[in-house]
Amino acid sequence: MKKIALTLSLLLSAFVADAQLVYHSAKEFPLLGTAVPNDKVAYSRLPDSLENKVRKELYDLGKNSAGLSIRFSSNTTSIGFKWKSRNKFNMNHMTPTGIRGLDLYAYDNGDWRFVGSARPLQNEKNTTTVVMRNMLPEDREYMLFLSLYDGVDSLYIGVDSLAKLELPKMDIPSRHKPIVMYGTSLLQGGCANRPGMCHTNILQRMLNREIYNFGFSGNGKLDLEVAKVMATVDAGLFVIDCLPNNKTPEFKEKVDVFFRTIRDAHPEVPILFVESPIFPGAYWDQEEKVTLKEKNDALKEYFAKLQQQGEKNIYYFSADKIIMNPEVTVDNYHYTDLGFWQF
Repeated sequence: MKKIALTLSLLLSAFVADAQLVYHSAKEFPLLGTAVPNDKVAYSRLPDSLENKVRKELYDLGKNSAGLSIRFSSNTTSIGFKWKSRNKFNMNHMTPTGIRGLDLYAYDNGDWRFVGSARPLQNEKNTTTVVMRNMLPEDREYMLFLSLYDGVDSLYIGVDSLAKLELPKMDIPSRHKPIVMYGTSLLQGGCANRPGMCHTNILQRMLNREIYNFGFSGNGKLDLEVAKVMATVDAGLFVIDCLPNNKTPEFKEKVDVFFRTIRDAHPEVPILFVESPIFPGAYWDQEEKVTLKEKNDALKEYFAKLQQQGEKNIYYFSADKIIMNPEVTVDNYHYTDLGFWQF
C-alpha cells in the first residue's frame, strides 16, 4: 500500500507541476525553414498557391513540417508543448517521435545542445507533454524542430506561469542567405529517430545557418513548380539531391529546366549536385547496382556538359564521399541517426 501511495503521490506532483505551465501560441515566434508562407495550412513548406498546380501527393507532402523550426527565448524552469498533428501517421521503420514528435535544443556555451524530445501519444492527434523540469531560471535561446513525416496543425509552448517567453535575442541561426536543399525521403528525414537528427537540422545547428528542407518522400521528381518556389529564396547555396526518386530518362528530360529555373534567378549563387548513394542492397541486388550507376553517370554527364558551357559556381558531391553501409540504414535505403550524422 505504501508503494501505491508513493506512486500516486509522485503522479499527482507531476500533474500539479505540469498544470502550472502556461501555454502560448507558437505563431507569435519566428518560423524558420519556409520560403513562402501558406495562409491556409500552418507550418507548411509549400505555398497555398500550388494547391491545384502540382500533384496532390506532392502538395500533401508539403504539409509535412520537415526542417521547420521555431525560435524563442525564455527563463522558464520547466518547458512543455501542446500540439496537434495533422494526421495519426505511422510507419513500420520509423519512430513516432521522428514522424510526429518535436525536438528541443537550447544554445549553450556556443553550441546548440539537445534538451529533449516531445513524444506524441500513440493513435492520437493531440499531445501535451513536458520536455524538461527543474532547470535553473536563466535566460536561454531555444530552437524547436517540428515533425518530419507529419504536419503540425497547431502548436503551443508551455512555460512557468511567472516566466518570460520572448522573441529570440540572438540572430542564430543566421537567416541571411539560407541554404536551400531539394530531394527525396532521405532529405525529408526518413528514418531519423527524432526531428533534430535529420541532416538538414544537424547542419542548421552546426553551421548556425537557416536551412530550407524541400525533401518530398518518393516525390523528388524535379517538379518545375518546386524549382520556382526555391528560386524565390535569396539563398547562399542550392543543393539538388533527388536522383533516388528519378529514373534515368526522366532525370535527363527534366534536370536542365529545373536547374535553369534556379540559375536564371540566381546567376552567381553556388549550386551543389549530389549523386545517389550506392545503397547497401546494391551489393546483393545486381539490377539495382546497374541502375544506381546509370543514374550517377547521367548526373556526371550533365554536370560535365554544364562545365563545357562555361557554367560557374557549380559543385559536385560524388557517391564515394557518401558513407553508406548496412549499419547506417534502417532498410538498406533510409538512414538511421548514425547515417544522417555521417552523411
